[in-house]
Amino acid sequence: MVATIATSPRWKITQSVDFVVFERGAEPGDAWYAAPRVWSGHGLALPEADLPTFAKALAKGMKLPGYWAARARGDHRAGDASVWSGLRYDPDDELVYVTGPCGLRERLPGYRPTSTFTLAWPHVRGLRIRVAAYLLATRR
Repeated sequence: MVATIATSPRWKITQSVDFVVFERGAEPGDAWYAAPRVWSGHGLALPEADLPTFAKALAKGMKLPGYWAARARGDHRAGDASVWSGLRYDPDDELVYVTGPCGLRERLPGYRPTSTFTLAWPHVRGLRIRVAAYLLATRR
C-alpha cells in the first residue's frame, strides 16, 4: 500500500507499510541551503522556520493507517522519544538538528541536502514529541 497526501503547501507525505516519506516542497525564492539535511541513520536538520509546518505533517502522519499498523505490530520502542536527541539550533546555518533514525535512499556520510527523507513508522511519534518540545521552549 502506497498513498500520498498533501499536508500543507510545504509538506507531502507518502506512506508505505514500513516507513513514511516526507517531502518538503520548494517555494519561489527558496535557496538551496533552505533544504532539509539528512545524515542517513544519524539525524535530520531542518530550517527553523519549517518546524511548525513539519510538526503538523508529523501529526497528520500519525493519523494514517500505516502508523497504527506499525504500532499494532508491537515494536517495544514505538513512539519512544528517547531514540531522538533534543533539537539543537545552529545559528551559523540557521538549521535545527536532531539526532535519530532518519533515512535517505542511499547511505552517504554527513548531512546531505535533500527534499525527501524517510522515517520508520514507529519513530514518528518520538520525533513529534521532540519537535513539539522545541517549539514550546522557543515559543514558535
